[in-house]
Amino acid sequence: MIVYFLRHAEAEPDAGSDFERKLTPKGLEQAAKVGKFLVRNGLLPEAIVSSPVVRARQTAGAVEKKLGQASVVIGPWLACGMTPETCLSELSVHAGTHSVLLVGHEPDFSDTIAALLGLADPDALNIRKASLTGIELSGFTAGAGRLQLLVPVRLM
Repeated sequence: MIVYFLRHAEAEPDAGSDFERKLTPKGLEQAAKVGKFLVRNGLLPEAIVSSPVVRARQTAGAVEKKLGQASVVIGPWLACGMTPETCLSELSVHAGTHSVLLVGHEPDFSDTIAALLGLADPDALNIRKASLTGIELSGFTAGAGRLQLLVPVRLM
């Protein structure tokens, strides 16, 4: 299975509820750019799972629109504070699926990607907004991943 991790695109500054922050116009453009990149490169996930947080849902929706397939499913477990163990457990539900796109947050994604790659220090990774990271999993345990791609939105 290939798991694509997409950090949400640029959001409004924190002005109240962190859960309700929306994408900026730049963030909407970034999310659409990611969708175009996926289509152009034949990276078509069979499933899209998004954090319930507004900025992540908007990012996932913009990508879904460009893909023209794979409806977004909300995964409450992807909300801010997800652990690598939770992610692996939830991904196991998708066993047999070729590829899944997860849309979520930092530092959750750095922690999870580091665990999948067997890295001791998640600070070795810098997962920027609207960047796409692809990990091939050979199992649902820490260290069972191989990095396939890590592309910042500015290079898409």
